[in-house]
Amino acid sequence: MRLIILGGGGFRVPLVHRALLADTVRGDAPVSEVVLFDRDPARLRAIGAVLDRQRDAHRAAHGEPELTVRTETDLATALDGADIVFSAIRVGGMAGRVLDERVALAAGVLGQETVGAGGISYGLRTVPVVERVARTVAERAPGAWVVNFTNPAGLVTEAMSAVLGDRVVGICDSPVGLGRRAARALGLDPREVSFDYAGLNHLGWLRGLHTGGRDRLPDLLADDTALASFEEGRLFGAPWLRALGALPNEYLHYYYMAREARDAITDTVAGGGPTRGEQITAQQREFYRDAAGRPADAFHLWDRTRLAREETYMADNRRAAGGVERAEEDLDGGGYEQVALAVMRAVARDEPARLIVNVRNRGSIAGLDDDAVVEVPCLVDGSGARPLAVGALTGHQAALVQAVKAVEREVLAAVRSGSRTPALRAFALHPLVDSVTTARTLLDGYLAAFPELREVLPRP
Repeated sequence: MRLIILGGGGFRVPLVHRALLADTVRGDAPVSEVVLFDRDPARLRAIGAVLDRQRDAHRAAHGEPELTVRTETDLATALDGADIVFSAIRVGGMAGRVLDERVALAAGVLGQETVGAGGISYGLRTVPVVERVARTVAERAPGAWVVNFTNPAGLVTEAMSAVLGDRVVGICDSPVGLGRRAARALGLDPREVSFDYAGLNHLGWLRGLHTGGRDRLPDLLADDTALASFEEGRLFGAPWLRALGALPNEYLHYYYMAREARDAITDTVAGGGPTRGEQITAQQREFYRDAAGRPADAFHLWDRTRLAREETYMADNRRAAGGVERAEEDLDGGGYEQVALAVMRAVARDEPARLIVNVRNRGSIAGLDDDAVVEVPCLVDGSGARPLAVGALTGHQAALVQAVKAVEREVLAAVRSGSRTPALRAFALHPLVDSVTTARTLLDGYLAAFPELREVLPRP
């Protein structure tokens, strides 16, 4: 099979390549060719140097792998003959992420790339691009399956599904990471636990840990020591988790501790520190510069940068929660690629797997229409990903999910109509933006910061 990675010069591509090489050792690799598509040749060269070093190490340990890699800078050419497409693009690059954060902070609201105002701005810029990508996939590789990494993952998957239907599946590693950590906190093997999880991307709850015919989540919620043993337990605190009766996705920290999260980020910036986007930009700028000039050291440079990125993940939130440290096993960097490859293997081999992914609702969550993309357990096989029925959301969960889904729909309406009015509604209706006046400030700020957004939204 031929795998196309859109955003092939992206920093996380070596994680996918590493997992594909491991497949070749087991002798059951579904992919024989990888095509890296990126419009930036310099980024492709840097990541290509890392992959070369990974291949060298693999060759020394296991012999020549049956996996070829090539690069393309033309989208249509890259997609020809594709069987699987991984979409991992960042519209506006890291500079865009920084502006998403800074404009929000200047307006006095949370500055984060996928949650709140920053996520709306990112979505408004990204949806037109991914819709064009989806149409190109439909034209050049109509039989291909698309696995979407691109954030905001739920919104982007919904935009692409309007073109590709159920042949696009959105992924995120947060739900599986939460489930894995919760299971281990009880001494359980995550592979033997069935997770009851429901919500939207970056807005969901683990509501059950089923094994041996019973739900072990109540045991976990009652155990202070077990809750304190993993990141989400420390991030939210045992009293609040027991009040919820569920384990929230880590991104819900931005909602449940909104003032604390905003103040922690604001304090960092006020003290001369970087936003998260600025921090990653600085880390990766050095890597891309040095890897191109020192290809023999590319893997070391990449791995050092990867570790620094993982160690500082959600650092402001963890500081706001009292100085929560990341566990050693969460620093490996694996996650996204494992979920993506699990989807790919299930589809390519028609081997059923139960995975938490982003798909069209089709009755899974009551109160949302069938086309609304949700993040729920699915049965994935050769026919795609089919959402499994989940229990009814609590009133609080349903209200928050419906509010944020309404915001996503306004973003889609704005892009498809070219009108700024739905975009204004998107900002004003988001739970983390507390006034219409602030919403107007945000919209004006993003229109000023991004000339391309003025082209997406030319009408009042």
